[in-house]
Amino acid sequence: MTESEAASLYRLMTWLSPSFPVGAFSYSSGIEWAVEAGDIRDAASLRDWLAAMLSEGSGFCDGVFLVQTHQATVARDLARLREIAELAAAFVPSRERQLETTTQGRAFIDTARAAWPSPGLDEMMAACVGAIVYPVAVGLVSAAHDIPLPPVLHAFFHAVVSNWISAGARLVPLGQTDSQRLLAALEPVVSATAARSAAASLDELGSATFRADLASLRHETQYTRLFRS
Repeated sequence: MTESEAASLYRLMTWLSPSFPVGAFSYSSGIEWAVEAGDIRDAASLRDWLAAMLSEGSGFCDGVFLVQTHQATVARDLARLREIAELAAAFVPSRERQLETTTQGRAFIDTARAAWPSPGLDEMMAACVGAIVYPVAVGLVSAAHDIPLPPVLHAFFHAVVSNWISAGARLVPLGQTDSQRLLAALEPVVSATAARSAAASLDELGSATFRADLASLRHETQYTRLFRS
């Protein structure tokens, strides 16, 4: 491993670790309502729900936004970057999911800039008018630090899926071993979704997880809640 590769791995492991302070632990992406409604009852139903969210829902769309942001940042295409950031912010299906992804995006950028400043990052950020959502923030910062796209995409999906499983484990509830079995079972879905996201254009954006979108909307009025989304 070269010095540059070691630095890239170190930063990715840090930025997409559960300990990185973006507040991901306080959001469930609608999973809390799905458990309350009985859609998620055990490890098997949680696995199916997350596989759909990842491959046919917000997971795939966020992957496309990350890829497109990374590529635009590398090319220093400010107009393209602005277009991607605006579309990504408008693509979120509910108010709580908007809060979730924009809050995490801002925290990710602020913390990464404070600890790992990059000369070109401020210029790229200035091109993004308005709120920066989480996948755009990850694509922007990683590209500014010259970290290759494939490991960034896989690390991002691992972080997202791990947080979903953590939320599900607390709500169903599940034990630690079951949580790891879920993470292992979703590994091929992560790989396939990463490959599909890397090859997709913005024209191919779309999702078919209507129940998950409804869950994120109905969570807003859920009576008892542990999570913010």
